[in-house]
Amino acid sequence: MTTDITIIGAGLGGLTLARVLHVHGMSATVYEAESSPAARAQGGLLDIHDYNGQLALAAAGLLEEFAGLVLEGRQALRVLDPEGRVLLDQPDDGTGGRPEVQRGELRRLLLDSLPAGTVRWGHKVSGVRALGRGRHEVTFAGGAKSITTGLLVGADGAWSRVRPLVTDAVPAYVGKSVVETYLFDSEDRHPATAKAVGGGMMIAPAPDREIVAHRERAGTLHAYVGITAPKEWFTAIDFGDARAAAARIAGEFEGWAPEITALITRTDTPPVLRLLHALPRGHRWERVPGVTLLGDAAHLAPPNGEGANLAMLDGADLGRALAAHPEDLEAALDLYEQAMFPRSAEATLSPGKETHEEGGHEGGGGDHDLFALLSGLMEKPRPR
Repeated sequence: MTTDITIIGAGLGGLTLARVLHVHGMSATVYEAESSPAARAQGGLLDIHDYNGQLALAAAGLLEEFAGLVLEGRQALRVLDPEGRVLLDQPDDGTGGRPEVQRGELRRLLLDSLPAGTVRWGHKVSGVRALGRGRHEVTFAGGAKSITTGLLVGADGAWSRVRPLVTDAVPAYVGKSVVETYLFDSEDRHPATAKAVGGGMMIAPAPDREIVAHRERAGTLHAYVGITAPKEWFTAIDFGDARAAAARIAGEFEGWAPEITALITRTDTPPVLRLLHALPRGHRWERVPGVTLLGDAAHLAPPNGEGANLAMLDGADLGRALAAHPEDLEAALDLYEQAMFPRSAEATLSPGKETHEEGGHEGGGGDHDLFALLSGLMEKPRPR
């Protein structure tokens, strides 16, 4: 079987690429390891920025539909100290450039915009190899038939199987991890915590640890508990024992206000560990014929609020480059990579609003200012 453009990974970046190609009358096939669109939860809220993610959606012709997914009021921001005192309370006045949407709903929008059969589910890559002259073979686990392709795009995340074709770089642990929890029906079942979180995002920062929470649909509070510690400290915790694991993590926040620590101690789901890894800053590679990377496969970084946005812009830019140079594949890939490399390096060096989406580990403007503000608040004496 031969296909012209093969995308590995049906995440936001890979799907944006497929959609932009479709807009320009070009086809691609996306191979995804998950068995179906509903095989697993797709994470929480994403803030889609007007300077990258929304530009990608515009290129995909989906900006109007995207607007219908936005959760009103979720750009509100509260910063609390560990005792629960409010240091910053910034309402969502509707003028911000980073509206919040559910990752799963955004992925569904992209999937629904593609022709039937574009995504081949249940295709887990088991190997890739160069055949020469820019062509590559992809093999799959489980007996699925291998394919050969003239363009192979690795949109397959942190542990990309395509990446070794262009670079020896591998992600390294960043010295920090997060534990993910959920509280459901918070207004009725956890009113004090719902009040503390407010209408959008809440951050409670302290040296080497923080608790971040988002208000999602139907009163769901989705929290990320960040702790700076060696990987071995986390892996020594038995996350198979949900109660014991939650207690161990909560022990690192002794003395914090109970309405904040309830995000750990009262979790309605087993706490999930997310070890954070990153590729070297400024990661790039020499042009390799017939293959390229986008998103976390290309520039995995510690969480800074930019991962999903950059992946989508990568996909849009690559799609437009291919459409502009349909007869010169290498010119298109070079054009794409020479824009992507400095953009991703700049975003990595400029911290944005820290979120902790799986696979985004998913800056500039107001987000950079936000972290400068948080740093100042943490350095000031606490009010008594």
